[in-house]
This record gives sequence, structure tokens and C-alpha cells, in this order.
Amino acid sequence: MTTQQLILSLVLATMVFSVALELKVADFTRVARTPRAVVCGLIPQFVLLPVGTWLATLVLDLPPNIEAAMILVAACPGGSLSNVITHFGRGNTALSVSISAVAALMALFLAPFNFTWMMATNPATAGWMRELRIDPSDIWWSLLALLAIPMALGLSLSHRWPAFTEKIRKPLGTFSLVALLAFIAAGLVSQRALLNAQILPQLVIVILHNGSGLLLGLLCALAFRVAERDQRAIMIEGGMQNSGLALGIIAVQFNADLGMVIIASLWGIWHIVSGLTLALLWRRKDARLAH
Repeated sequence: MTTQQLILSLVLATMVFSVALELKVADFTRVARTPRAVVCGLIPQFVLLPVGTWLATLVLDLPPNIEAAMILVAACPGGSLSNVITHFGRGNTALSVSISAVAALMALFLAPFNFTWMMATNPATAGWMRELRIDPSDIWWSLLALLAIPMALGLSLSHRWPAFTEKIRKPLGTFSLVALLAFIAAGLVSQRALLNAQILPQLVIVILHNGSGLLLGLLCALAFRVAERDQRAIMIEGGMQNSGLALGIIAVQFNADLGMVIIASLWGIWHIVSGLTLALLWRRKDARLAH
């Protein structure tokens, strides 16, 4: 792990920890009593978005590496940032965390399966077919270090020392928001050489692709008739894919193909922008209803 990856991991872990300070074990107990909401959150990630992406690549006449990148991103599970975005947007954070945890485990089997069949059955990408190998240690590292440990520490601290938790909750919450904005800025700076008129078509593809994930999440939540806070969590989970995992796979399996790197990098930037925008709109809606 590079220094940059270590710093990013520590920041993400801190953000999840700050979210956990405002949760109680009872929140997860309620989620366990309603597993249909978790299932609802998994369907967009592992069924609707992958199949929808596959169908889109069959219809669209795009370069094979662009289609391969779209398929790969769609096959990846959501990342831990979705939990922070859901919390900031006042969605059901416990549900978001539960979906992320289950999705990380399912991704060990379903991400390679979805990616390989979609690549093999698309004539444009069949020549790009590779045997996808996801290192289980990467998934377990994300699940354990970025989700399970900080979440457990936050819940334990909140339960044992509620007064101390109250003092640090707001500063850590502020840090979470600043960190999200810093991710956007850092992503723009790191990819500044690619940010020119030539990547506008790829940016449009990413925006539409991400929007499809969010929309599919919302439609699934409406079909399952879950509560609004659950809808927010499921919508965010449907539209925030782990583009960092996709970039790692591209580097190892596809020799850092530039076209694929651009798609995955733009996804990493844009899904934060779209998620944060939704969260702000939801907060404004809540504020209006409160008056």
C-alpha cells in the first residue's frame, strides 16, 4: 500500500467512525428485523446496474475499452463513502452500512461472475476478455479496516462514554464534510492533465451511467415500498460504485489502459459530486418540512 492509499484509508476510516458515533445498536437491530430493505439495496448493485450496463454497451457503438470500463465499474460493489453520503443526507445509515457489508462479501463471487459473462457476451469486448481475479484480501481489508473496525469503535465509544462522544461528534462530522470536498478537489487536481475537451464524451457517459445507478436504486426502493430514509440509502448505494477497486483491477489486468483509467477516474470524482448534491437537496427538503 502506498502512502497516498494509506492516508486515504485512514481518512475513510475516520469518516465511518464519525458516522458510527451517531448510531446505536438498536438501529442495526431494526435493520435485521427488516431484511427486505437490505435485499432491495443489493438488487440494483448486482442485478439492475450490471444488466442495464450490459444492454447499453450492446446498443451503443463505443470503443471496446470504454465499454469494458463501464462493465467493470458496474460489476464492482459500492464503497464506504456511500455510508458517509447517506448519513449526511439523513438517510438510514445503519441500512447503508448493512448493505455495504453484505455487498463486499458478495462481491468476492458476483463481481468476477458479472464482469466475465458481460465481457464474453458483448461482441465488442469479447476480444478484451480477461480472467478477472479479485484478491480476497483487498475486499476483506476494505470490509474490516474501513467499515467493521471503525464502526465497532464508534458504537462502543458512544455506548460507554456518551458525554465524550457528544463533544467530538460535531468536529468529526465537520471533518467528514471537509474530507468529501477534499476528495473532489484532489481528484480534479490529480486528473488535471486529462481534464480537457477531449474527455467530454467520457464525462457524459459517466454522468449518465451514474445517474442510471441512482435511478435504478430509487425505482427498486419504490417497488419495495420502503420508508423514505431507506429510499435515500438504497438510492445512494445503487449509484456509488467502488471505482478505486475498478482502478486497481485495470492496473493489474489491463495494463492501466488509458481509456479505462479515464472512465474509472471520472466515476470516482463524479459519484461524490452527485451523491453530495443529492444529500444537500435532501437536507434542504428536511429543513423546509421542519418549518
